[in-house]
Amino acid sequence: MKKVGFLVAFVTFSFISNCLFAQITNNLNLGSIHGNFESTNQYYNIDTIIGAPIVDEKLLSNNFMNVIFNKGNFTAGVRLEGYLNVLQGFDPNYKGFGIPYRYVGYTLDGLDVTVGNFYEQFGSGMILRSYEERALGIDNAFEGARLKYSPVKGLYLKGLIGRQRLFFTTSPGIVRGIDGELVLNEISAMLDTAKTRITIGGSFVSKYQEDKDPVYNLPENVASFAGRFNISRSGLSLMGEYVYKMNDPSADNYFIYKPGQALFLTLAYSQKGIGSSFTLKSIDNMSFRSDRTQSLTNLMINYLPATTRQHTYNLAATLYPYNTQPTGEVGLQWDLIGKLKKKTWYGGKYGTLIALNYSLAHGLDTTQYNQISDPDSTRMAYTTNYFALGEQKYFQDINIEITRKINKKLKIKASYINLFYNMEIVQGLGGRDNIKANIAVLDVLYKIKPKHAIRVEAQGLWTEQDQGDWATGVIEYTFSPHWFIAFMDQFNYGNADANYRLHYPIASLGFNKSGNRFMMSYGRQRAGIFCVGGVCRNVPASNGFTLSITSSF
Repeated sequence: MKKVGFLVAFVTFSFISNCLFAQITNNLNLGSIHGNFESTNQYYNIDTIIGAPIVDEKLLSNNFMNVIFNKGNFTAGVRLEGYLNVLQGFDPNYKGFGIPYRYVGYTLDGLDVTVGNFYEQFGSGMILRSYEERALGIDNAFEGARLKYSPVKGLYLKGLIGRQRLFFTTSPGIVRGIDGELVLNEISAMLDTAKTRITIGGSFVSKYQEDKDPVYNLPENVASFAGRFNISRSGLSLMGEYVYKMNDPSADNYFIYKPGQALFLTLAYSQKGIGSSFTLKSIDNMSFRSDRTQSLTNLMINYLPATTRQHTYNLAATLYPYNTQPTGEVGLQWDLIGKLKKKTWYGGKYGTLIALNYSLAHGLDTTQYNQISDPDSTRMAYTTNYFALGEQKYFQDINIEITRKINKKLKIKASYINLFYNMEIVQGLGGRDNIKANIAVLDVLYKIKPKHAIRVEAQGLWTEQDQGDWATGVIEYTFSPHWFIAFMDQFNYGNADANYRLHYPIASLGFNKSGNRFMMSYGRQRAGIFCVGGVCRNVPASNGFTLSITSSF
């Protein structure tokens, strides 16, 4: 009860004091203050049937508050974080209170200076991307200095040096990087009116980490280089980026000395009523961390874009989502989106939207070095035949989604997904069968009257592997603009073990007003995987009450 009382007091005081301070500051024209607050709290019940871990504290809590000050060309900000203790499924090293993010900066004549903490991305992120994804527990912000400068129109330069955040400390490694981008159409008035738009860019990133390994002679400085381009004309665009990373022995690649490479290409075309894109990716030994001993998502310098569809419906999104393999994969994705003409027998009164998607991920086509005949190459491990598909399939997804508005009140969305999933590779579960599953979703939205709507969702997943067949039902009622109430139940009715043919019901209630949002839920949550953009974390089973509060000021 003391923890609950402290939490309520903290939330109330933080919200009121910051709102009052922001109002006073703005009224006196001393600059502007804005920010946001978020608090997620869960009370855990004991539920041994679903395998929920026992939580000694009973109540766990994640809390964040950002406060940002602006005055003319000057800006400063801080973020306070508190974990008492961190929610299940997040790294337990997030513990206690601290201010892990704070910065000051200014802009002057095209120069942008930041000292403190900051996020940054070069190109697509394959060579460098620092970002925060709170739902995954990822925050690899830099602590150091960053400069951005545009000496002439069309030329954009960046430079940075710093250490990455690791919970409430920083990495032992130092990251240095420069990036340049030239938008050719902006450098002259004649090119600015051209139909063909061309952008080129390049990056250099290196890390330094002292070698203390008693076995291997490890490189203390590891450099990487990248080049990119983007060409577009009349609805057609081609984008590509190539990254080369020098040898970087680490725990991820079992301390081999092979260099890393990555190539990412996207061809897209769109016009009224139709759009299509094709993406091709090859990644080889591209795990890049500022601490070679870390694992999971800790201290990743770069980000490897996913070439698989990011599903939003429960069964497809949380049972078998794909996690990009940084040590090596070949992936491709094709999307086609078209709208059938309205006021036709096939398109209906309002038109019908059809989305097709195909994605595939394979292992690399490699040749292992012979350790007996070529002993000097054993630490290089293998050679790679780039863009050739290896024998081992990691993932395949074939799906179609059809959306049709029947009338002013009724809208229907139907989806079908055919899935192949290699559990040994993607989840690291040795001895598991590959998953072959079919998933169907029907989503119906009905507007009862102005500001009142009901949405019903039915999902089914059928497979002979893993836990067998699943069904999910959702019903949601919205009273716009403030209230919504929802109920969801997942049922593992096809489990081979009758003791685990379980229901996972959960009810939710939400309230929105101005910049404040409150949501309460109570029920069971099954163990699964939560992913964003090909980066995932495991979510343990739980049973209990959750309260989340978000506020912006």
